[in-house]
Amino acid sequence: MNDKYISPLSKRYAGEDMQRLFSDDKKFRTWRSLWIALAESQMELGLPIREEQIQQMKENKDNINYSVAEAKEKEIRHDVMSHIHAFGKQCPDAKGIMHLGATSCFVGDNTDLIVMKEGLVLIRKKLINTIKLLSEFAMEYKDLPTLGFTHFQPAQPTTVGKRATLWIHDLLLDLEALEFVISNLKLRGAKGTTGTQASFLELFDGDGEKTKELDKKIAEKLGFSGTYPVTGQTYSRKVDFQVLQVLSGIAQSAYKFSNDIRLLAHMKEIEEPFEKSQVGSSAMAYKRNPMRSERMASIARFIIVDSINPALNTTGQWLERTLDDSANRRLCIPEAFLATDGLLSLYINVADGLVVYPMVIQAHLEEELPFMATETILMEGVKRGGDRQVLHEAIRRHSLATANSIKVDGKKNDLVQKLGSDPEFNMTEYEIWEMIKPERFIGRSIEQVEEFVQGEVKDILERYSEDIGIEVNILV
Repeated sequence: MNDKYISPLSKRYAGEDMQRLFSDDKKFRTWRSLWIALAESQMELGLPIREEQIQQMKENKDNINYSVAEAKEKEIRHDVMSHIHAFGKQCPDAKGIMHLGATSCFVGDNTDLIVMKEGLVLIRKKLINTIKLLSEFAMEYKDLPTLGFTHFQPAQPTTVGKRATLWIHDLLLDLEALEFVISNLKLRGAKGTTGTQASFLELFDGDGEKTKELDKKIAEKLGFSGTYPVTGQTYSRKVDFQVLQVLSGIAQSAYKFSNDIRLLAHMKEIEEPFEKSQVGSSAMAYKRNPMRSERMASIARFIIVDSINPALNTTGQWLERTLDDSANRRLCIPEAFLATDGLLSLYINVADGLVVYPMVIQAHLEEELPFMATETILMEGVKRGGDRQVLHEAIRRHSLATANSIKVDGKKNDLVQKLGSDPEFNMTEYEIWEMIKPERFIGRSIEQVEEFVQGEVKDILERYSEDIGIEVNILV
């Protein structure tokens, strides 16, 4: 099959479980499950449908005769009617009661909602495992001081573990949004051609209560809490937007993480996993390019942009429905899920193998810390009998000279040496280094990591303990 286009989402990125979820097998088996649920519910509500007919349908639910459906579709150009025909061939006693009162959207829209819900559950599992790995990393490095940055300029120190909690917190926000959407997803149900349920009302001889009960029964049989109270021919396409916004949020979090790792790799402080025989560059043999983090950024960008599609599909729906959303949805929804699945596989892989270089981190911190600690040095100098204004001027003079020698002459930061040699401060270089140990400038970083991971994160991991434990395979 090398002479035809195959999506990288299926060939390189997405996992097998997610690919199966968006497969034709899953779609058409779900169609058949919906036809069974519809007929079974109608039978329970008094329509002349026999148990034997239902049983015949159940026996053939997973035995999809694709060749019959494909041949029929070439003839009539309608996928739903083609599969009703194929199912009817296998269930001759039941073919007359299949799809009774329903429209194509009964199977199409309800299947999309079922698949999206199951897809979010798969995404949640990978999200939980990513959070677990990052929480272990945060605890391991909770007390390793590192240079903090604002505007990518040196700022107050933090710890490597504290920085990791920022990545985790983003994912917790994503998890919260995901759970909200899962808990609020409903089926379209059996609403008829324009959402009025007219065909079902006719079947039940004008009995509105049975018509309403039909909706409820179908939802229960498919594992949903209920159906949307009103629809046009389709459920509101805003639902698709809400779902893909969750995926976009996950992509935003992963994108931020991948950027941070790329910046830290440039500084040689933290790197993504690099396999023993991996090649970083075809020309520069020494290079360790952050390929996985770059791929994360690339896929995340695709997901974020893809999430715009449902917004446009929503605005483009005329009155009770128009079909210009159909082809778009066939692309944007599966691809968003497949891409997010692949993105989280990369996130798990990188988070599970982060390489930390404490000595480089310490060297970078020591290069900048003397400037940040000048107020502490000033206060100690005053305690030892110095004049505050004189010491302030001395610090200003020495700091400017040091900064100039670093930027112009490429020298190391020798501010501590300068201050230790200045008799105005009445302290040695060793005393100053002891005074400005990084641990004194990280605030509550350690406590924040412990409180966050052992509190909120632990609660979440315990709640989803059955989801913990996953293997991912990525192609690099």
